[in-house]
Amino acid sequence: MAASRRPTLADVAREVGVSAKTVSRVLNEDGPVSPRTREQVLAAVAQLGFQPNLMARNIRVGGPDTTIGLVIPDLANPFFGAVARAIEDTVGERGLTLLMGSSADDPGRERALTDKFLARRVSILMIVPSVGADHSHLKSHRAAGLPVVFLDRPGVGLSTDSIVSSNRAGTQDGVAHLIAHGHRRIGFIGDLPVKLYTRRERLAGYRTALQEADIAYDRSLVTNAHDQPAAATATAQLLAQADPPTALFAGNNMVALGMVAELARSKRKDIAVVGFDDVPLAEALEPALTVVAQDPEEIGRAAAATALARLDGDRSRARTITVPTRLIVRGSGERPSPALQEA
Repeated sequence: MAASRRPTLADVAREVGVSAKTVSRVLNEDGPVSPRTREQVLAAVAQLGFQPNLMARNIRVGGPDTTIGLVIPDLANPFFGAVARAIEDTVGERGLTLLMGSSADDPGRERALTDKFLARRVSILMIVPSVGADHSHLKSHRAAGLPVVFLDRPGVGLSTDSIVSSNRAGTQDGVAHLIAHGHRRIGFIGDLPVKLYTRRERLAGYRTALQEADIAYDRSLVTNAHDQPAAATATAQLLAQADPPTALFAGNNMVALGMVAELARSKRKDIAVVGFDDVPLAEALEPALTVVAQDPEEIGRAAAATALARLDGDRSRARTITVPTRLIVRGSGERPSPALQEA
């Protein structure tokens, strides 16, 4: 057998001197085989390094695969990495393997990925929905018993389980924290697109905090960015206004990193900052970054537990689980407003 070729079922059969059907019976435990033959087959499998094609087997017998399909927007975002890791740890205890792909927040790419996962008959499908995606095509699969779970954002066109953060309440807490330190001109840099569920919820929390403090909403203080360079540009533009903000709220972790980079570049140490979602090395910044922290590990665990319960026969109504956020005070959000410093 050529060293560069992957060993096949036929190779194992030839090694032992039995039929391919006998090898299949041993591997699938679906027929009578003598203990001696079983030993020989398993020894040959180990010796040759043969890996059964589970996908082909499952399609042949009409059963589900032992994998879970997860579609996320961005493989590079540490938030989604932490979610995926928690899912993988949880489902791994059940012998399931996590497969993951990135949609880049594109509905067409998301649909293509879900179709690929469905074609291999995954046991569970998890999706972070893209803006503009329609998930009604999953109704028949959901009705047939496939657990489908939406993460971070609810889907559209399908009633199924969703696991989200307390986006609105968390942002309200973060902005109220800035207000408590005397700030009344608070800039908000949200994610794109503007119809994104998390962006809309966080903007709503920002507006609620202003309203409860009797601060008028100023549209000129609200802008958007999807990556660090755009967030840095948006920060510079906000601070260049005739009546600039004295504090800034970052709508996600990528925005926060761009915001902090621009403040450091321009040597602005007078601007208070609170970010939504924690960032790597937040405590190493000067000052350390105050954040409204999500719990991506709990989101992943809750998603996995919900999906596994569905896999085990839970047929209760679809539900939305909201994972709480928490304000972590580190220094950047506690800079007082100029008005308080002058008082």
